[in-house]
This record gives sequence, structure tokens and C-alpha cells, in this order.
Amino acid sequence: MKTLALSLSGMAAVAALCLQAAPTAALAQAATPAAAAGSCPALLQQTFPRLQDEKPQSLCQYSGKVLLVVNTASYCGYTPQYEGLEALHAKYADKGLVVLGFPTNDFGQQEPGDGKQIADFCFNTYGVKFPMFSKSTVKGDAANPLFVALTKATGKAPGWNFSKYLIDRQGNAVAAYPSKVTPSDPQMLASIEKALAQK
Repeated sequence: MKTLALSLSGMAAVAALCLQAAPTAALAQAATPAAAAGSCPALLQQTFPRLQDEKPQSLCQYSGKVLLVVNTASYCGYTPQYEGLEALHAKYADKGLVVLGFPTNDFGQQEPGDGKQIADFCFNTYGVKFPMFSKSTVKGDAANPLFVALTKATGKAPGWNFSKYLIDRQGNAVAAYPSKVTPSDPQMLASIEKALAQK
């Protein structure tokens, strides 16, 4: 009985220590997202559902990368640019470039499908592997917050499908390109390479 009493008192002491430590652990966990947000540029402190499965994706995962953000559509004269964007993404991925696609039905209603239809089309037709997000609005009052920020930073709202925005490693929007600028455009490539060279 004496041994049992000692064991019970020992368990009580451990429980008391755990209760005392709990607030500290909770504070540490609460501080973690704030610390992560602090290292993530303001422009990237946003979350969007992934195209394939609607799983929320924080853009903070791309901190320190050079990003080319593109609003896309499946039934547009510029849709073949998917091929060039995927080639660009593949060519410069190991140097830190990530292409991000945002399908939209804003221009000419050229993206009528749902997420699965869009994802299947992009992969099966153009072999797209770069990250893409659920269909959203990219212009006007209802624009998603990333495109609101990009429009404000560059002074240029997307004019049509396949408008492009270049974001440097520090999370600054440094250039905007209209739809007609192709993924192989020499001036855009020079800007991408310059951004990649900066650490």
C-alpha cells in the first residue's frame, strides 16, 4: 500500500508539472505561425485551394522563390502558352523559379469548367505540372487578394487571359506582362534570369 501511495503521489507530481508546462507549450505553438508569417513576404501571406483537390495551399511555401503568376483559361487563343509556361517552369525550377497558374472565367468566359475538368485538360493536353489553383476572379471588386495586390503593386490589372506578373525572391512584384508576351519572350526571360541571380 505504501508503494502504491508513493506511485500515486509521484503521478500527481508529474501531472502537476505537465499542467505547469502546458501554457508554455501552448505559447510556443501559438508563436510558431507568427514567426513563419514574419519570414514570409506580405504578398505571399495568402492561402488558395489547390486546383486538383481543393486542398488549401499557403503561398508562403514559395518564400525565397522567383514567381511568375499567370491567370489562365482553357479555351483562349493564348491557351497554347501552357506548353511554354511548363517548359519555363521545368527549365528554371532548379534555380528557384515557380510558375503559378490561376484559372479564371473573367475574360470571354473561356474557362467554364470545374476544377477537375481544368486540371485534366491542363495535364492531358499540355503536360502542366506547375502549381495551379482553383478557378477564381482576378479583376474588379471581386478579384482574389493576390491579384488585387499585384494590380496595386504594378499599376496594371490583367487585361486578358495569360497576363503575367513577376515576383522576386523578396516577394516584390517587379514586372507585369500582357497576354501577348509569350513564355519565351527575350525581355521577360532576361528579367526572370536577373531575378533568379539575386539572392
